[in-house]
Amino acid sequence: NDGIRLDKLHGNDKWQNATKLEMDQLHEYDTFHDKGIGTTPGEGYKKIQVHLVFAVKHDGRHKARLVARGHLTETPIDSVYSSVVSLRGIRLLTFIAELNGEEVWCTDVGNAYLESRTHEKVYIRAGPEFGDREGSLLIIVKALYGLKSSGLRWDERFANVLRSMGFFPSCAEPDIWMRDKGNQYEYIAVYVDNLLIVSKAPQELIDALEKEHMFKLKGTGPISFHLGCDFFWDEDGVLCYAPRKYIEKTLDNFRRLFGKHPKKASSPLDKGDHPELDTTQLLDFKDIKIYQSLIGSLQWTIQIGRFDIATAVMTMSRFRAAPRQGHIDRLHRIYGYLPKMRHGVTCSYPHLTLPPTYPV
Repeated sequence: NDGIRLDKLHGNDKWQNATKLEMDQLHEYDTFHDKGIGTTPGEGYKKIQVHLVFAVKHDGRHKARLVARGHLTETPIDSVYSSVVSLRGIRLLTFIAELNGEEVWCTDVGNAYLESRTHEKVYIRAGPEFGDREGSLLIIVKALYGLKSSGLRWDERFANVLRSMGFFPSCAEPDIWMRDKGNQYEYIAVYVDNLLIVSKAPQELIDALEKEHMFKLKGTGPISFHLGCDFFWDEDGVLCYAPRKYIEKTLDNFRRLFGKHPKKASSPLDKGDHPELDTTQLLDFKDIKIYQSLIGSLQWTIQIGRFDIATAVMTMSRFRAAPRQGHIDRLHRIYGYLPKMRHGVTCSYPHLTLPPTYPV
C-alpha cells in the first residue's frame, strides 16, 4: 500500500488516517451495494477497478480519494459535459456584492459527487482497503469520482436543490444562480463543489443547504481564498484579489523540480526575443511533460490575476508539443519575473459603474 509506504518513510500515519477517513465516508454515503462473496452482479453490469489518489491540499491537509478507473467503462451516448462558473463571473459577482453592500462568502460541499446516484451499471471486487468487506462484490450506486458521468450527475442534483430554493440560472452564465429578493438579487456561483455566495444574509443560505438539504459544508465563511486566489479588503475597505498563495506554491514547485529558485528577472521575456528561431536541443519526453506542466501553472496564474505575463506565456505555449532547451530556459525567466509583481492586486471600485440592482 502506497499510503503505508509513505508513512513509514516520513515516520507518521497521515496517509493511513486519510485513507481510513475516505473509506469511512464512502460507507457513510452508502456508495456501494454489497452483494457479498461468491455472487454475481446481474445482467448488464461491467466489472471495473478503483484506486486511491493522494494529494496534499493548499492548507497542508493530507487527502485520500477513492477513484474509479473510468476508462474501463462504456462511453455514454448522451453528453456528460458539466460546466463551471468562469473566473470572469466570479469577478463580476464580487463587484456586484461591493456595489450592493452584500456579503461574499465561500464554502465547499464535502464529497459532492457522492450526494448523487450514478446511472452507470458497474461493480468492483473489494480489495484490502475495504477491511472486512474484502473479496465482496460491490455494486457502485453513487456517482463515484472517476466515473464518466459523475460530474453531470452532481450538476443535476445540485441544480434541482437550487431550483427548490427559488434560484434560477443566469442568462449570461448558467452556473451563476440568482434569487430575487425584491430590491436586489442574491447569487450562488458554482464551480463543481466550490460555492461563492453573494447575499445580505449568507448564513441563511448556508443553514438551508446544511439543515434542509443535508449537505456537509466545509471552509464556510467570508471570502479569503477561492479557486487559487486570495481575496481581502485594503485599508480603504476596497475588496481586492491577487494570486499570492498560488504564486508561492508555484515557486515552491519550481524549486522542487529544479533544486533552486528561479533567477530574478525584470521582464517576462527579453526585448526583441524570437523563440520561434531557437535551434537548441529538443527536450526529451520527461522534460516535455515538465514544460507542459510549467505552462499550465502559468496559464492559471494569468486567469487569477497576473495579466502582465499573458503575452509571454501565450508566446511560449506555442511550443508545448516539441519544446527545446531554449524554450524551457525562457520559462525559467518568466518564473523569475513572478516575484517582482507578487504584491500587485486587482481592486473593485463599485462607485464607478453599474446601477445599484444590476443583475447578471
